[in-house]
Amino acid sequence: MRTAYSVETVRAAERELMARLPEGALMQRAAAGLAAACADVLGRVYGSRVVLLVGSGDNGGDALYAGARLARRGAGVRAVLLAPGRAHAGGLAAFRRAGGSVVEAGAGARAGASVVRLVEQADLVVDGIVGIGGEGGLREEAVPLAEAARRGRGAVVAVDLPSGVDADTGEVRGAAVRADVTVTFGAYKPGLLIDPAREYAGVVRFVDIGLELGQGGAGAAQAEALQHADVARLLPMPAAESDKYRRGVVGIVAGSARYPGAAVLAVAGALRGGAGAVRYVGPAGGAVLARHPETLVSERGPARAGRVQAWVVGPGAGDDAATVAEVLAADVPVLIDADGLRLAEVGAVRGRGARGVPTLMTPHAGEAAALLGVEREVVEAGRLAAARELAGRYGAAVLLKGSTTVVAEAGGGGAVRVNATGTPWLATAGSGDVLSGLGGSLLAAGLSAVDAGSVAAYLHGLAGRFAAEGAPVSAEDVAGRIPEAWRSVVRAPAARG
Repeated sequence: MRTAYSVETVRAAERELMARLPEGALMQRAAAGLAAACADVLGRVYGSRVVLLVGSGDNGGDALYAGARLARRGAGVRAVLLAPGRAHAGGLAAFRRAGGSVVEAGAGARAGASVVRLVEQADLVVDGIVGIGGEGGLREEAVPLAEAARRGRGAVVAVDLPSGVDADTGEVRGAAVRADVTVTFGAYKPGLLIDPAREYAGVVRFVDIGLELGQGGAGAAQAEALQHADVARLLPMPAAESDKYRRGVVGIVAGSARYPGAAVLAVAGALRGGAGAVRYVGPAGGAVLARHPETLVSERGPARAGRVQAWVVGPGAGDDAATVAEVLAADVPVLIDADGLRLAEVGAVRGRGARGVPTLMTPHAGEAAALLGVEREVVEAGRLAAARELAGRYGAAVLLKGSTTVVAEAGGGGAVRVNATGTPWLATAGSGDVLSGLGGSLLAAGLSAVDAGSVAAYLHGLAGRFAAEGAPVSAEDVAGRIPEAWRSVVRAPAARG
């Protein structure tokens, strides 16, 4: 599992470690890892042209020490100092001793044309402008350099975090560096896992510098991303004595005369999600049976449909508020999606612990914005905060769908799960219906709301990748590849131990 920690926690761990190490040893560890990553990106170090963008903080020092290592290997390295009087003194001295040359960015709001050309023509640009404590976007004098790096010929490597993005939230409030590779030290930061900042980070390379984290309390992780082995441990697997009821029965309340396909797709996701049986309640029973004859269809309403261990309510449900309220009154876990989120305002969700049993809400950004009373852009810019706020306001676990899917536990505390799988091709009609059915099936199989949402998002993302392979897909295609995604997780070497 990848775990991400706040800036405050990382800095406290760094101070504790530095107190036990010789002066400068920690920065040398970081610089060695950074230089090795830069060498890998370059392929051939000798004769290459490297430009360091150096600010006044420790990230600039890391860049200078790494630049010195590259210079000793034969690279032509030049450091552009954005704050010449405040550059890291030890790093600057080491860089000059190694044969590196220094250029000042220049006074005024814009960098000189010669410096911009230098950046554009480099084989590699190292972003050491701002550290993890930076707030807001880049300062005006750094913007032309970031733009030059983006349109230049060389790759861009960010030191610890792309300059201009928020390490703790993943927000980007102004101009920022877009990196091809980010070399992060000691711990992942939430901004490296969560969009929009994740998009700026490129490929993230982790360098272990010996920080001791993850001991709980004030040092608890703020975000975490499951990997194959984590998901494999959570997947519900039948035992020899299992029958369909012991494996869990999930009920689906979805679809309407206008949207029968939502019912079909939700059932498709549920049938492939590990539960032993799927009950369907709603007006699209004929369409469901035509595609999935193994479904148990009822026309008598949720309360009289038969035993279930969890419900899914809302996909394509229209305005049937009474049925949504009936589902929410049940004493079993419920996943609420789509129309159910809008209609749940009249039900028993609002307020922490209102239902008393696990509840998982699965909004996209527009639905989350409506629930929070803000503009969609606010949710998209601050996905971590939005998921936590929803989870706290409604007392339910929240799976916020989007370019980065995040899952917050009821109440909004704890580490937010961040999904690392998926593909932009999943942005297609009906994809969310499949995800809802899959998540509901995992709830019925006994997973907690957070685990069900996290595992569903992971498998759904993998299935989307397998279905797409670089081409457009339909939601039905995604549903059909869920078993392949499941097998890929279980059969992975790390998952097998």
